[in-house]
Amino acid sequence: MKLAPVSELPDDVRKLALNVQQGYQFAVANPDVLKQLPCYCGCGSMDHDSNYSCYVSDEAGGKVVFDSHATGCSICVDITHDAMRGLATGKTVAQIKTEVDATYSQYGPSNMDH
Repeated sequence: MKLAPVSELPDDVRKLALNVQQGYQFAVANPDVLKQLPCYCGCGSMDHDSNYSCYVSDEAGGKVVFDSHATGCSICVDITHDAMRGLATGKTVAQIKTEVDATYSQYGPSNMDH
């Protein structure tokens, strides 16, 4: 599984719990995966449109601009770790999305539906 180097993360993220750092590392290295997965923490009201946007707000000129939202949101990070585990066990992104929808829809609307 691809993870971006810790050195690519902002200093404030490098000081956080390992699972949060790994969420950011995974997002940077796997935008194609997280852009297909929703988040259910209510971040659609912040114009987030996927789990990826909880970590990255822009990719201006090939440079990643980080969003700090996931630094304090366990739902965002949990969804990312579910994706990481799913990929590690051979699941497709579509299968992971179905599981994410089933597990997290109880917390609120999908940010892909706004």
